[in-house]
Amino acid sequence: MSSSERAWEPIFPGDGVSTARGAYSPAVRAGDLVFVSGQVPRDAATGELKGADVAEQTRYTLEKLDGVLRAVGGSLDDVVSVTAYLHDIGEWDAFNRVYKEVFRDPYPTRTTVGAQLGDVLVEISAVAYLPRR
Repeated sequence: MSSSERAWEPIFPGDGVSTARGAYSPAVRAGDLVFVSGQVPRDAATGELKGADVAEQTRYTLEKLDGVLRAVGGSLDDVVSVTAYLHDIGEWDAFNRVYKEVFRDPYPTRTTVGAQLGDVLVEISAVAYLPRR
């Protein structure tokens, strides 16, 4: 099945914003919803891991997420749901402090789970509501 036969379309926001290293799209638009694949704190151009702790990695990862959304005409304000993966669920408080600084009340729905992420401390995916204009 080609992408032209699907009811959704892949989004490739461009170099420097997000790159897919596997068999997936960095983001997908399905109607008025944009689904952003998990973002990690790696520089898209160099592959360099950014941030020495979960707070720094969370901040950088959310900046990347915002970059993907801005490439399709949105921002973090359009996010309705977040899934966060933490290498160490014990770092939830540090992650949550940064999350609350970046997102504003009322917050999107969120699920946070522990995961084996190797040298990455946080990965974040999101769904945004972006009506077609």
